[in-house]
This record gives sequence, C-alpha cells and structure tokens, in this order.
Amino acid sequence: MKPFLRTYILLFLITSVVFAQGSAGTNAKYEYRTLIDMQTAGILEKGFAGLAFDIMPNGVLIAQIEAGAFNNFSFGISYGGSNVIGTGNISWYKWPAIYVKFRFMDETRIIPALAVGFDSQGKGVYDKELDRYQIKSPGFFIAASKNFEFLGYFSIHGMINYTLERDDNDKDLNLAFGIEKTIGGPVSFYAEYDFAINDNNPLSLGEGKGYLNVGLRWSLAQGFTIGLDLRDLLSNQKLNTYRADRALYIEYISSIF
Repeated sequence: MKPFLRTYILLFLITSVVFAQGSAGTNAKYEYRTLIDMQTAGILEKGFAGLAFDIMPNGVLIAQIEAGAFNNFSFGISYGGSNVIGTGNISWYKWPAIYVKFRFMDETRIIPALAVGFDSQGKGVYDKELDRYQIKSPGFFIAASKNFEFLGYFSIHGMINYTLERDDNDKDLNLAFGIEKTIGGPVSFYAEYDFAINDNNPLSLGEGKGYLNVGLRWSLAQGFTIGLDLRDLLSNQKLNTYRADRALYIEYISSIF
C-alpha cells in the first residue's frame, strides 16, 4: 500500500473516532429512533431530515425518508421490495409505508421518555396470500426509553404495539424490549427481543420463540451511520433454515434549513 494511501486511511479513521457525529456512540449528535426493528422514544429533531436503508437477505431493500417537523414530532415514508438486489424480477411491496411519532413526555432523572406513534413498515419478504411482511410492522405503538451513565451510556427501551397485519388471525397485542450500550465515541451495540405474541398461531410465520436481534452501529462521518444486524438468533421463523439473518443498515441525517 502506498504511503499516502496509508496516511489517508489513518487520518480518516482518526477523524471518524474523534469527530464523527451520527446516531451511535457517546459522541452521537442525533437520537436513534429504532434499535433494529423495534421503536424507541427517540425523535428526529425539528429542522432535520434523514434517509435510511435496510439491506436484508432475499435481496430486500427498504428506503425511508424521515423529517423532524415540529418539536418532539417526526414523520416519514418508506418503500421497498424483495429481490431488488440480485437477479430476476423484483417483487415490490404492496404499498408505501407511513411513519409518525410524537414524544409526549421527555426523559427526567426518574421518568423515562414516552412516545406514541404508528409505523406500517414491516421487514423482509411480503407474503401476498397472508397480506403481511415476513416480520410484521409495529403498527400502533407506545415506546419508553431511559438512559443511564455507565462506561459511556447504557439505555433501556420497551415497546407495546398493535399491528394491522392480522389476516393470519393473530390479533394480539405485542411486547418488545431492548438495550443500547455505547462503545467509545462512535460505536453502539444494540440488542432487542420481540416476544412476537402477534405471530405465533398455526397460520403465522413464527414458532413462538420470539425474535432475538443484535446489531452494531458506527458513526462513520458527520450525520452518517452504518450498521450490521443479526436477526432471528433463536430461529423463530418457520421458513428460516439458518441461525440468523445478516443485514446492513445505512443512515444519513442532515439539517434542512
């Protein structure tokens, strides 16, 4: 490797560690609004817009545009499909998905932040017969988040949700909880467990074990965050023959004013 190229890479890595301000690590400038699939009480600030991509197995690509419209209120729209990456015909999702979130209580020393919202974006391949995503969308949700100082920051999150994907006759409320732990300035580790109570009957795609997901996020540059996710570590999907699905996450946030 040429000396100038080694110097450039070294300077880039140092700059990323010291100055990068994405949505991961102790230097994060922006709140993360989701862990991997579950919602948090995080909000995109007023005057900022975000563009995010989920790249998943089976050529799935989901793009989301989000904007902070008012204080403690953000909204967005997303769309995608399967076999977008790869060969053969693309299977687009049936409809674009919408997302709205309002944080009605900010975090205090004792009380967690609380937010309500709606998110119709599921993940994975869309099943036309059951009219649902491989991983159901949250639908209506309420989320709670609490942050603690512990070797950086340690955060706990919980969510109750009710999806509108109910053609499999599983209409239960659902629960999920998760954690985030910062690892230095630019990196965060995420883990979440979705009980999938709304996806465990005979017609559903889940086997009743729930979804255990983990991931890493790295604030690579100003407003730019990338991540690696491992989904379904418990092999809850009936059609999943592997221990976990590998996926990439890419996010860019910038001021619109």
